[in-house]
Amino acid sequence: MRALPNRPLQRPCSSLTLGTTPPLHGMTSAGRDWGHAMRIRDYAVGMAAYNSWMNERIFGCAAELSDIERKRDQGAFFRSIHGTLNHILLGDESWLQRFRGQPVTMVSPSHEVHPDFEDLRAARRAMDGEIAMWADALTDSFADQPFAFYSVTYQKKRVIPGWVAVAHLFNHQAHHRGQVTTLLKQVGKDPGVTDLPWMPRFDGPVVGGGEAG
Repeated sequence: MRALPNRPLQRPCSSLTLGTTPPLHGMTSAGRDWGHAMRIRDYAVGMAAYNSWMNERIFGCAAELSDIERKRDQGAFFRSIHGTLNHILLGDESWLQRFRGQPVTMVSPSHEVHPDFEDLRAARRAMDGEIAMWADALTDSFADQPFAFYSVTYQKKRVIPGWVAVAHLFNHQAHHRGQVTTLLKQVGKDPGVTDLPWMPRFDGPVVGGGEAG
């Protein structure tokens, strides 16, 4: 495994600062009431299915490219299609390690885990299976509990609600996968519809009646 060349840290937009977001429902600026628990297992199981569906589509498109095209620097934060897919896998692995109480093995967010695309694809499929099993075992009580972790990227300790950690796992995937879809479009590959409501899991009659829009 090798580390990809690091980009210089870029200056954030001047209007953006940490700590200025509005409070969550049920949270006051003076306290740490994190609000009400969501049905965390239902959310995680659905998003794990979406994650797997989208990864199959993305990797299918990427497989039609040459290795040179996949690794070409296209100006993304992790440079290339391959580099960004590698980062997503690395992030997923790190968060599952945290959720399982295991040591985080990531040394940097740009660490290249699998230089070979087929190895990366196989590892992605295996990881998606692990995420699905982890999601299925989640309990609602996890959403309310404080979750402490150390960020390798920001070199800081952090304590957040359990549901925020779960949401971040899937939000991080979607954020960087969106970058990959743009990179693919730039080289003439279209992954098609990426919206959650059109996942095949939701095909069929609408529960509770009504019509799908």
